[in-house]
Amino acid sequence: MEKEPAVPTEQEETEAEALELVLFQVPECYVYLIPPRKSAASYRADEWDVNKWVWDGILKVISKGEECIIRLEDKKTNELYARAFLRNGEPHPVEPVIDSSRYFVLRVEENIDGRLRHAFIGIGFRERTEAYDFQAALHDHMKYLDKKKTAEEMEQKFQQTSLVDYSLKEGETIVLQLKNKTAEIVKSKVSENNSPEKKANQKEPLICIKPPPPPPAPLSPSATVDKSSSNLPPNLNLEGTSKHEASESTEHESKETSSSGNQGTQDIPDDDFGDFQAAG
Repeated sequence: MEKEPAVPTEQEETEAEALELVLFQVPECYVYLIPPRKSAASYRADEWDVNKWVWDGILKVISKGEECIIRLEDKKTNELYARAFLRNGEPHPVEPVIDSSRYFVLRVEENIDGRLRHAFIGIGFRERTEAYDFQAALHDHMKYLDKKKTAEEMEQKFQQTSLVDYSLKEGETIVLQLKNKTAEIVKSKVSENNSPEKKANQKEPLICIKPPPPPPAPLSPSATVDKSSSNLPPNLNLEGTSKHEASESTEHESKETSSSGNQGTQDIPDDDFGDFQAAG
């Protein structure tokens, strides 16, 4: 009786469909046998004999779905020497030493007779840049897992909110408020007229102001001379008066002034307060 072919499970199909993506690869990686940890202190590379490695070959960091695999392969045959797994929610398989940036402790796994066993080995790189790229590849895979987890949580939240029923129940109605089209046209025209661009384009009205009256016409020189001569006293003739006559007229005017002053003093009545004779 022929056996029916086994139907692959959903998990096996997912693993088969997942593509392997090489995140990092270096042609020279050295493996060391390290002593067991005696305390909770970190590992130190100076406790190893770094000049005597037990194996050297290719190291690859491969991403396959949510799983990241660190593979140690032979240079010539690509035969698997050891491998470690970086999984979300499990301890990190790589631990750096405290005295160097080129050496690490790797937690490798092996399935023997259906039982999963693990061991700790030391690995080292020739250049510091290679060691840095090795850590960066592992860090990128962890970031990918975090983003994928966040996306799944958002998708679940969206599915929960999308289950809300927005359909109308029996007896429910929808009221629509439609605006008047003419009112909207008038409103749009008013807004266009009040727009700052249109105001800027409009010219300001000009204010008409009447010019001032013209100034009066200038007078002729003859009229000016006649007017000035008319203002002079009739008896004053500066051209025909001699120096002697001018001095006599000055003395005559001074006498008249003194006489008028004496007459003014005589006209003032006597005041008893300033008359010392009357007081005596």
